[in-house]
Amino acid sequence: MSTPSKTPQGDRRGLLIILSSPSGAGKSTLAKRLRAWDDSIRFSVSATTRAPRPGEVDGKDYHFLSEEDFKAKVQDGGMLEHARVFGNYYGSPRAAVQEAIDAGQDVLFDIDWQGAQQISNSALNQHTLSIFLLPPSITELHRRLQDRAQDSEEVIAGRMQKSWDEISHWDAYDFVLINDDLDETEEKLKAILTAARLRRTQQPKLTDHVRTLQTEFEDTQ
Repeated sequence: MSTPSKTPQGDRRGLLIILSSPSGAGKSTLAKRLRAWDDSIRFSVSATTRAPRPGEVDGKDYHFLSEEDFKAKVQDGGMLEHARVFGNYYGSPRAAVQEAIDAGQDVLFDIDWQGAQQISNSALNQHTLSIFLLPPSITELHRRLQDRAQDSEEVIAGRMQKSWDEISHWDAYDFVLINDDLDETEEKLKAILTAARLRRTQQPKLTDHVRTLQTEFEDTQ
């Protein structure tokens, strides 16, 4: 497996990489592969108002906040995206992400279409790269959920409905990949990321370089 070339910090800005998919489409596996390919990619640690579960560590698994503190951060613009799920709030703190991308580090988000939409509409939208993963078929998606052998058919049916709701927003993403082969999809993801890192918005030194070229040009006239 190829290893990405390392770019010195400051030579580029980091990306906010949004990876979304319906449950069972391979998102978690591909996220792990991306980070194995380039271990400088950071995983965004979400904030939540729910209580820590046994073994969970504050700042590693989640940033555990009181509801009052969470709402205050939302009010102050401190959350890139947030939502309320089963009575608890979840969100992506902005400060840590801003610090990372300013240092040239990419940050990976494993979020749904609603969170993706909020980040894409945020002040950091020009540094956002959004990718949606589609299953090869509904039959295959159902088979993958069944093969987990963790849920009843009733629960699987609910997950299938939620999956379709997620799929219906596929066209809001920058890139959409059909994940019918993990290895091929991984290579496509790496190609997309490599190209996105070369966007003009990700190269802060370009303006100075062009000014230098302009000065050199004028000196030759």
